[in-house]
Amino acid sequence: MTPVSRTRRWAALATLCLAVSLIAIDGTVLHLAIPRLTEALQPTSTQILWIADIYGFVLGGLLITAGNAGDRFGRKRVLLIGVAAFGLASLATAYAPTAELLIVARAVLGVAGATIMPSTLSIIRNLFTDPRERTTAIGLWSSVTTAGAAAGPLLGGLLLDNFWWGSVFLINVPVMVVVLIVAALTLPESRNPDPGPLDLRSVLLSIVGVIGVIYAVKEAAHAGSPRPASWWPRCWAWAR
Repeated sequence: MTPVSRTRRWAALATLCLAVSLIAIDGTVLHLAIPRLTEALQPTSTQILWIADIYGFVLGGLLITAGNAGDRFGRKRVLLIGVAAFGLASLATAYAPTAELLIVARAVLGVAGATIMPSTLSIIRNLFTDPRERTTAIGLWSSVTTAGAAAGPLLGGLLLDNFWWGSVFLINVPVMVVVLIVAALTLPESRNPDPGPLDLRSVLLSIVGVIGVIYAVKEAAHAGSPRPASWWPRCWAWAR
């Protein structure tokens, strides 16, 4: 990556933090909207679970793959594609007429979010070559991500007091337009000069493995998991 000025570095960091904050907000903003969403779309109990969880499943499952894509094809390019896709998917989610289409739109949101999150962190690592600046930048990135997840229900409640349930997703559109424009102007392009061959089988195994772990954790949280003392005998019996 070509060295950039201090002002441009911190302006780019602000843009990246704004993008990743929306990714975190979208993970929690739906919780308060579910009652109104249920009244409007009449989803089944299973569809409600998928509406709530599909975003996290897809986002977590594609993080490693999307990060590799950024290293190979250019982190700025992948980030801009993800930001544009996130804005369009947010628009589709806000106006989804049925529960099935809402689930699909939330899945697309997860795909777009997976391209944004690792790209922002990789760009920060390449923008800030000074160790002290890099530590500060990554700390700010982490803080904004955590704050975004915490602010999701608060923002959702504020919007639901004045608008319909789709407003919790529609708010993403103007913000992502700003991020898209500013990122295109301030971010330099970077990529891994030696990304190595693309192993499609490993990509598939990575996606299936990560999604499987996330699904297992969520199911354990919903239904309750057995005592840890009982895990080892069951695992040993399964292995034999």
